[in-house]
Amino acid sequence: MPTILGQNQYGKAENRVVRIVRDGDTHHIKDLNVSVALSGDMDDVHYSGSNANVLPTDTTKNTVFAFAKEHGIESAEQFGIHLARHFVTSQEPIKAARIRIEEYAWERIATSDGNSKFIGADEIKHSFVRKGQETRTAQVRYDGEKWEVVSGLKDLTVLNSTHSEFWGYVKDEYTTLKEAYDRILATDVSARWRYGWTDDEQPMPHWEKSYAQTRRHMLEAFAETYSLSLQQTLYQMGSRIIENRSEIDEIRFSLPNNHHFLVDLEPFGLKNDNEVYFAADRPYGLIEATVLRDGADPRIPVDMTNL
Repeated sequence: MPTILGQNQYGKAENRVVRIVRDGDTHHIKDLNVSVALSGDMDDVHYSGSNANVLPTDTTKNTVFAFAKEHGIESAEQFGIHLARHFVTSQEPIKAARIRIEEYAWERIATSDGNSKFIGADEIKHSFVRKGQETRTAQVRYDGEKWEVVSGLKDLTVLNSTHSEFWGYVKDEYTTLKEAYDRILATDVSARWRYGWTDDEQPMPHWEKSYAQTRRHMLEAFAETYSLSLQQTLYQMGSRIIENRSEIDEIRFSLPNNHHFLVDLEPFGLKNDNEVYFAADRPYGLIEATVLRDGADPRIPVDMTNL
């Protein structure tokens, strides 16, 4: 045979599941986008078309929705663990499962006056608005013995209006960029972090608390670092997380440099004292790096787009 089958997986992608928990008049919402990928003894279906070992992708979809009811959604990570364990342990031909999840956050609609004609006190408990901030991500892999959990976020837009410089860089005949001693530093943070938890004998991290604290350290480091380069800021963000969150072994960032250029107002007889900027959306610098706990082996894929 001139060809052989390589790595393969199959499943149902982007299952949009919304779970509402009704605690009396107070409601809670979890909004997920769940993608399931299964691999194992699947040679025959590729070579001959035999579906004897194939669990239909429609079944994987149904499982996602059934588990949302049966197990609830405590966190994206915990939900992914429930699904991965089920697929690997319930179907002998399936040897590994990968669950990728995006979580879309909602917050309660608040009013300054509980007697508002539009939103009364009783409505607050079940009225929500989508948060215009980051999207939370999670990826769970399970092979029947070992777990790999990689959490993350994307599209977390942050900006420092000062305390950022960029100068002393290499210059050649094509360099036109002027050195900056007080600039805007802005980026859309995409980050993924891998947990040290790998088997059921270890205590499982508290996923919700870990995410909240990781995000907090990330934002505090961005805000508190006097930046001479976006690379320096990235490393400070990663270092603070590794140093303060013992459950995390590795974090990878992808940070576009959202350039803000001072507008030349002199033709209009106006002085621009770091007040008016042009926000350029492209092209942009892209800074990527991984920060590891000392002694840890890097395992997060270099390609950030694969999450």
